Amino acid sequence: MFIGVLVELRSDVEVSIAKVRSLGLASCQICNWQQDLYTPELAKRTVAACQESGVSISTLWAGWSGPKVWDFYQGPTTLGFLPQAYRKERVADMKRGADFAKWLGVNQVATHAGFIPENPNEPGYPEMIAALKEIARYLGDMGKVLLFETGQETPVTLIRAFEDIGEMNLGVNLDPANLMMYGKANPVDALSLLGRYVMDVHAKDGAYPTAGRELGQEYALGSGMVDFPALVKGLKACGYDGALTVEREISGEEQVRDILSAKEFLETLIA
Repeated sequence: MFIGVLVELRSDVEVSIAKVRSLGLASCQICNWQQDLYTPELAKRTVAACQESGVSISTLWAGWSGPKVWDFYQGPTTLGFLPQAYRKERVADMKRGADFAKWLGVNQVATHAGFIPENPNEPGYPEMIAALKEIARYLGDMGKVLLFETGQETPVTLIRAFEDIGEMNLGVNLDPANLMMYGKANPVDALSLLGRYVMDVHAKDGAYPTAGRELGQEYALGSGMVDFPALVKGLKACGYDGALTVEREISGEEQVRDILSAKEFLETLIA
């Protein structure tokens, strides 16, 4: 395993790649929510910046357009591919992301699918699965993999969705903090179901919710409830040897300090 960091795609992408090297890292996951940034010219500049800095991209994390509310009430009606009002546009967004990944030479594209219903008989579930199947096939035709970031569904629900989508190019971007923050699973236990699918990992910490409307809180890595020593041990047992991509959802100097602290902590676990 090796350590990376999540950075944003920017019009001045060279700044994002320089940040990776300034943190003493050589791997990143690039995240993007701005559809107008998916251009061949920016892809070319990104590749050049990575080559110059000696940075590799493990995964393109592709967001989608439309409203986004990260809670338990409006989240199911705004996030991902279950809401019918945004589904068609978001499928197109993901295809643009797939094209950008192709120009980058990156083989993995991750996203949040949204609140996949635990009840497969719920209205909208078949249409959601059809949309995800269309995206997976588009990526599959390029020889690329679609990764689902964990959190908004139980591990069993995610496995069922994989079975219903029925494509071979599906994987998991494991976010252990999200599994807790959404109250869906203990991430160490979740490896018994998801371990064989894990193809990238967000090294992020958090805690279970304390109320019924809002997600649990994110913490600096090592300060939350995720048992990272057990998680890394479990990942090794699953044969995972990829990136541990540090994600800290704050900004400024505190974010830099927490990323560097996470790097030091993870280095002791993977040595």
